[in-house]
Amino acid sequence: QVQLVESGGGSVQAGGSLRLSCAASGRAFSEATMGWFRQALGKEREFVAGITWSGLTWIGSQTYYADSVKGRFTISRDNAKNTVYLQMNSLKPEDTAVYYCAACGFHYSRGPYREDDYDYWGQGTQVTVSS
Repeated sequence: QVQLVESGGGSVQAGGSLRLSCAASGRAFSEATMGWFRQALGKEREFVAGITWSGLTWIGSQTYYADSVKGRFTISRDNAKNTVYLQMNSLKPEDTAVYYCAACGFHYSRGPYREDDYDYWGQGTQVTVSS
């Protein structure tokens, strides 16, 4: 079993920054995909950022971003803390949404973009950006 807990959400002015955290407990994955998704009012849940890695090789992890957040958001991982972060800079009102952390124990060649590929989800954390 894997439990994911998001934190770090809140309210911020446009142009500000927030850092979201996703702490994982339970099973440790040798190779994994972890991602951030968000769902705004009146819209479907969408991919924001993802990170993949493998314990079977020495190849470094890879990161992926939605076009709408490239250059503004950064996903990273802290192995010691079993935590994935989403640093969000230059926030815009359209970034307002509930942000969800997700994980699975596979490294898909197609990347981390599809929510149906994920087995575990956090409860979400609200991010509100005012103009």
